[in-house]
Amino acid sequence: MPRYLIVANQTLCADQLMDQVRRRIAKGPCTFHVVVPATHTRDQAFYTEGACHAVAGRRLETALKRFRAVGAEADGEVGDASPMLAVRDCLMSGAYDEVILSTLLPGVSRWLKQDLPHRLERTFGVPVTHLTGAYERIAAG
Repeated sequence: MPRYLIVANQTLCADQLMDQVRRRIAKGPCTFHVVVPATHTRDQAFYTEGACHAVAGRRLETALKRFRAVGAEADGEVGDASPMLAVRDCLMSGAYDEVILSTLLPGVSRWLKQDLPHRLERTFGVPVTHLTGAYERIAAG
């Protein structure tokens, strides 16, 4: 059964990512593990590690509900603020057939400025599907 690692933060509930989840479910049984790097987002007026982790946790909770509502077998975690380290940590504890990376649009995305899609493929040798999506605000907890 295919296992997919979803890596996203501000675009975690974007339509493009939801479409990819639906497509993979339509192909047959599969599982998803979601990692949300605890990065600073537009949801925060001030930057603290605790606030970043809390926003990522709320975003993860919202996304898991949405994924499960469309029939996905999904779980997840809040990861390191560095998306490279967050992915590394996930790959150390499990094998995945593909990484699905969702970022903000070019010009806005810090992850694209870091060449994250290509760096993940080169460093970890796992196929990466890269999507871009719209920013989604998460309600305060």
